[in-house]
Amino acid sequence: MNLNLKKPICFFDLETTGINISKDRIVEIAILKVFPDGKEESKTWVVNPEMPIPAEVTEIHGISDADVADAPTFKMLAKEIYTLIKDSDLGGFNSNRFDIPLLAEEMLRAEIDFDIKSNLAIDVQTIFHKMEQRTLVAAYKFYCGKDLENAHSAAADTLATYEVLKAQVEKYDELENDTKFLSEFSSRKQFADFAGFLVFNEDGEECFAFGKHKNKRVVDVLTDEPGYFGWILNADFPLYTKKVLTAIKLRSFNNKLN
Repeated sequence: MNLNLKKPICFFDLETTGINISKDRIVEIAILKVFPDGKEESKTWVVNPEMPIPAEVTEIHGISDADVADAPTFKMLAKEIYTLIKDSDLGGFNSNRFDIPLLAEEMLRAEIDFDIKSNLAIDVQTIFHKMEQRTLVAAYKFYCGKDLENAHSAAADTLATYEVLKAQVEKYDELENDTKFLSEFSSRKQFADFAGFLVFNEDGEECFAFGKHKNKRVVDVLTDEPGYFGWILNADFPLYTKKVLTAIKLRSFNNKLN
C-alpha cells in the first residue's frame, strides 16, 4: 500500500555522539523523502561532529572518529538538508523525543531558523508502543516479517521505519491513512518546544514542565520572577527551548504595549 500524503514526508534517522540534546552532535543522517505520487528520494550524509565520539557509542553504531575525520561538518550540510525537508512532514522512530529536538539544535547552531510549526511529525515508535510495546528490530520483524540487517545504520533504520509505518496503517483499522491523524496519534503531550521543557495547558497557554515553576504559566513566571528568564538563557538548555521562551517574552511585551 501507499501512504495517503497531502505533502511530501521525510523519514529520517540520526546517529550521534550521544543522547544529550544540548551537547551531542550528529555523525550520520539519513533522509528518505516520499512524495504524494509515491516517488522516493534518499540521501545519507556522514558528518564530522567536531567532537570525539565516545568508544561506547561507536560500539553501537559503528562510526568512529576516523570515519568522520574528513567528513563535512553539519554547518556545511545544513542548507542542503533544510532545503530537502522544509516543505515536508517528518517521520521517524522516537523522533519526537530525540531526533527532531537534536536536529533543531544542529540547525540553530548552523544559523538556520528551524521551525516546523506548519509541518506534521509522525513518531512510528509511539504508534508501535501504543499498539505492541517493542523496539524497531522487533517492530520490523512483527509488521514486515523480516530481520533488520545492519541495525543502527541510519539508512537501514530509516527504510525500516518507513516500511513499518506502511504496515501499521495497513494492519490497524483504527489508524487512518492520513498524516494529520498519524501525527496526532503518535504525539504524547503537547509541547511548546521540542525537548519538552515547555508544554501547553488545556487553554493552549505555555507552561513550564520542570523545576520549581512546573505547571505555572510562562508569562506569569516571567512577570513575577524576571531573573528566571536570564537564568534559563545562560543555563544548559536546548537552543530551541531558549528560542521559544524568548518569543513568548517578546509576545508578552508587545501585548502590554498594545
